[in-house]
Amino acid sequence: MAVLQRIQMCCTGTAVGSVRHRTWPTWVTLILLYSGWFCLLTKAQMKIPPETVQKWANSISEQLNSVAGKYSGAALLQKKLKDVEPIVRIEDLDGPALVQEFSDEIEKMLGSKMKSVKRLADTAEDADLYHEFNASLEFDYFNSMLINTMDEEGNFIELGGEFPLEENEHFNRLQVNTLMSDIQVPTNVYNKDPDILNGVYMSEALNDIFISNFQKDPTLTWQYFGSSTGFFRLYPGIKWTPDSNGVVAFDCRNRNWYIQAATSPKDLIIVVDVSGSMKGLKMTIAKHTINTILDTLGENDFVNIIAYTDYVRYVEPCFQGTLVQADLDNREHFKLLVEELQVKGEGKVKKAMKEAFRVLNEATANGQGSLCNQAIMLITDGAMEDFQSVFEEFNWPDKKVRVFTYLIGRDMTFAENLKWIACNNKGYYTHINTLADVQENVMEYLHVLSRPMVINHDHDIIWTEAYMDSVLFNSMAQSLLLMTTVAMPVFSKKKETLSHGILLGVVGTDVPLLEVMMLAPRYKLGTHGYAFLITNNGYILAHPDLRPLYKDGKKLKPKPNYNSVDLSEAEWEDTEEILRTAMVKGEMGTLTLDVKVAVDKGKRPMFLKNDYYYTTINETPFSFGMVLTRGHGQYMFFGNVSVEEGLHDLQQPDLTIADGWTYCETDIDPSHRKLNQLQAVVRYLTGKEPDLECDEVLLQQTLFDAVVTAPLEAYWTALMLTGSGVEDGIETAFLGTRSGLMRVTRYSGIEKRKGKKFLTRADKENLFTVDHFPIWYRLAAENKPGQFFYYIPDDDINRGKDTIIAVTSVTVTEGKRTALAGVIGVQMSLDLLERRLWATAKEPNDTDCSNVEGLCPLSCENNDINCYLVDSNGFIVVSKDRGDTGKFFGEIDGSVMAQLLKSGLYKRIALYDYQAMCKNSHHHSSGSQPLLSPFYGLMAAVKWMLSNFMLFLLEFNLCGLWHNDYFADAHRQKKVESMVPCNTEYPGFIYDNTIRETNSIIKCGRCQKMFVLQQVVNSNLVMLVVQADCDCSRQYAPITLSPREVKYNATVKCNRMKSQKIRRRPESCHAYHPHENAKDCGGACEISISVALFFMSLVTSLGLR
Repeated sequence: MAVLQRIQMCCTGTAVGSVRHRTWPTWVTLILLYSGWFCLLTKAQMKIPPETVQKWANSISEQLNSVAGKYSGAALLQKKLKDVEPIVRIEDLDGPALVQEFSDEIEKMLGSKMKSVKRLADTAEDADLYHEFNASLEFDYFNSMLINTMDEEGNFIELGGEFPLEENEHFNRLQVNTLMSDIQVPTNVYNKDPDILNGVYMSEALNDIFISNFQKDPTLTWQYFGSSTGFFRLYPGIKWTPDSNGVVAFDCRNRNWYIQAATSPKDLIIVVDVSGSMKGLKMTIAKHTINTILDTLGENDFVNIIAYTDYVRYVEPCFQGTLVQADLDNREHFKLLVEELQVKGEGKVKKAMKEAFRVLNEATANGQGSLCNQAIMLITDGAMEDFQSVFEEFNWPDKKVRVFTYLIGRDMTFAENLKWIACNNKGYYTHINTLADVQENVMEYLHVLSRPMVINHDHDIIWTEAYMDSVLFNSMAQSLLLMTTVAMPVFSKKKETLSHGILLGVVGTDVPLLEVMMLAPRYKLGTHGYAFLITNNGYILAHPDLRPLYKDGKKLKPKPNYNSVDLSEAEWEDTEEILRTAMVKGEMGTLTLDVKVAVDKGKRPMFLKNDYYYTTINETPFSFGMVLTRGHGQYMFFGNVSVEEGLHDLQQPDLTIADGWTYCETDIDPSHRKLNQLQAVVRYLTGKEPDLECDEVLLQQTLFDAVVTAPLEAYWTALMLTGSGVEDGIETAFLGTRSGLMRVTRYSGIEKRKGKKFLTRADKENLFTVDHFPIWYRLAAENKPGQFFYYIPDDDINRGKDTIIAVTSVTVTEGKRTALAGVIGVQMSLDLLERRLWATAKEPNDTDCSNVEGLCPLSCENNDINCYLVDSNGFIVVSKDRGDTGKFFGEIDGSVMAQLLKSGLYKRIALYDYQAMCKNSHHHSSGSQPLLSPFYGLMAAVKWMLSNFMLFLLEFNLCGLWHNDYFADAHRQKKVESMVPCNTEYPGFIYDNTIRETNSIIKCGRCQKMFVLQQVVNSNLVMLVVQADCDCSRQYAPITLSPREVKYNATVKCNRMKSQKIRRRPESCHAYHPHENAKDCGGACEISISVALFFMSLVTSLGLR
């Protein structure tokens, strides 16, 4: 019968253990014997004894747990916690009370920023009221680009006087002057223009308020005033660094905070002429104008673009007849489409204007769009009539839709028609003659839209979405800073200018979102808990899963859509968007969700039950949410020790606390800013700094943890002093507690350690930070207490994959409640584990093989088999090939992994990434034609040079004098990004630990592969022994963790792009005022075309044809 079983295995691929015993008919037996004997000869099936592998796995289990337990001291720590359980009190966390406590603190903090901005606005308006404009004013000020600059004779240059700077901890260690502000002026603005000088002189009054605000609220960061004339007053003063070309492109008027504060939400329809007359430079200018208009829009605005010739078409057919939110994604999408616009045919603007009015009117009727300002932006090189009938039908007499007209090019024939259209529809007319004119002329429409708000004197405070200001802080050591801005408009209060609604500028201050989220302390949220903040549009301001950067080669860059990531893209398990909808509406409530969470760079899935608590932040457009995880995340425990006892243990050399947490507030008093958190805590507890504001609950927990964990330091030291010493390869013992306290002991010197950077300041993933617990802490927390979790770190500090970490959790219990107290572990070199495994997985040559069916003696050194230790997520911990370490097992052996998945030992978990970056499949190709002859090429080059020279002379005018730096910029080839935002699906894997063992045979063409899997008890590991001489790569492809881009068909993609998610509109709108002076509707900076130049250009062009 044994022979028949082996024959059946060979011919069918069925495992031995799965054969059913039955009586075979004689003729079947004969067939099996003959055919099976041939099968055995050709396939030479190997038999790996499962009982041998089981013996190895059990031995490895004992050894690993012995080493990890001994050198970590886990049993000692758990015993100490057991001893103090009688004095421990465990409490349930009150989610609703906690979310209200945090939101109140955030509201208080943001409120203080708003008060500071209000003081700046009041001061600026009063200063302007009493300032008389002086066209001949001479006034020296500190120009931030010129300060501390001397000429060859050693004298300070004009506007570049001595301006003391010193490094300041509070301002990211930048060189600043906290006693005064200085002025930044863009390169394209004349820094001694009378408007600039008067504005700078007037705004000097802000210096005292800047300093006063900072004294009242030492947590304030940058404060500033952006003038409508272009200068930017910044406090504290800094030395501004230009780009590599010596140019300062930063213009405060283009910044989102300025534009949002200056205008109310708006719906824009951009109508662009793409008829044949717009070819060449005209079309280039038109495209630049459209892009500049798009850059003035924000997430509270709505937009669409219509192109017209003799017919009307939408640049994005998907958006036909509707308005779409002007978020970053849609704006960038429009820019790509605008770049592809081609000119042809005859221009008939009437149909386009009617279509634009129809879309805007329908949006209002259906309650869509911003429901505030509405405008049509007409971009053309001429209009043959004034289209009065269109305005009579759609816009008069109320004139609810403003019309702004942009005349492109040199031809002024139809200028009066375009000006009439703008002036009779409360808009503004501008003539854009060169690329350099675009920026200033586009900005005029913002000043017009701001008139009703200015006349009403309504100071609406605005808050921006999250942004990275790499321009302002381009010298920061820590790359980019995520922040929001609170801003307020500044108006002229002079009576003679009231009807004109003159906007003087915008004041604001930056608020780092890190500072906001620190008001929801990590220790109160538990291991997997977190807090987050979203805008009224559902976009994320702060969330631990927000990944605003991506790696492009070796360089980190902001993702194109980093500040328009929707909450539903981070909390993707909320498929019905219940959480998002409630928060956007500004509601307060709770929600429970079963979620899949992936840690360790998305490789290790976890199943959690999360309780969400949320509320609104009053006086802001923000909503705040927090998450507590069921289980240990529901509890917090308290234990009392004396300050004297705790202080002694707190000052041991092996102890640190989380420097990113706020135990004591060190940013209020400048004298405290150089203290780290441990120094601040010690000085407060010893009475040396009684004025420090400290978190008493967190300090009590820290003192308790210091006392309870103190015996570990003596235990670890004793191990090093024993006669036998520490086993070679044991590198670091460590522990962490819920209070952010860590103890670390290095068993071996740095010259011997493989993991030299583990638990150093550079090892952010393995330290307590403001937004996450360490990876090892999170992994151990979901593992059975007392059972070690082993894994190979996958990060920059373990690039060689030559260290392994073993961690386990420790708990305290009161009645039926068990709380997580901390995690303890040991870091080892992979050499140690390999030594142990290869010494164990080897039977001696004199092994008694009489009762063993299969290979005997069996050894992992044998070339016929491969041996692996694999963790519960499918990653290889040990392999004979060191290059396999840390890789997913399915990539190495797809056949065995496929069988493990089929049998249910491992389960595939579908995970999603809605913030992914994928390779761009679209490329721009050149459409240039080959040269027909050398003479033709020469003449073409001459024609190009002469024509462009004449064109430059014809285009040059005084309006563009200060802007011609940009002339060449628009002609540079647009860079195509290699990576674009996308959605991806990727797999994660989890081992079913209820299955202890299995073995099976895989049929692969002319051979069969046997493998045996055995669980390594009391761990997250399994041992796999696989037949090595049967190659199944042709039948089974590798199973990888590679993400798959989620592709959408045209219809689905269109619906996703134009979908209008629920949003909360800003409360205020200023679209109309009866006293507005609509007669101030623009003019042209005239040019006089030289007749001689015109004919010279014409003759040259004709002669070269």
